[in-house]
Amino acid sequence: MEDYSSRTYGTSGLDNRPLFGETSARDRIINIVVGGLTALVVLVTLISSFVFPSLPPRPLNVFFAICILLICGSALVLIFWYRQGDLEPKFRKLIYYMLLSIVLLCLCANLYFHNVGSGKT
Repeated sequence: MEDYSSRTYGTSGLDNRPLFGETSARDRIINIVVGGLTALVVLVTLISSFVFPSLPPRPLNVFFAICILLICGSALVLIFWYRQGDLEPKFRKLIYYMLLSIVLLCLCANLYFHNVGSGKT
């Protein structure tokens, strides 16, 4: 197996620097918490779209869930590119913004699935 500390990266000497600087334990914990919460909210929304208000699921609920999954796909691609080092660090804020937007969209979808605020039960 190749020793990563012996790579030169086109420089004259050994270069063990990370691409975007040190990633602190705090940053890793924030990434895991934000990603985990977003994944949990999306999973609850997907289950709700198929189960509520009753079986079989309403086509509009399933369509809403598919739209959320498509948006999650673009966020996952950005996260993958960021972790590969293909994106600059400033894109991290964009990733957090997209994850927040996904959580808000899931909240809106769950309120719709459960008929909150419509006066119907």
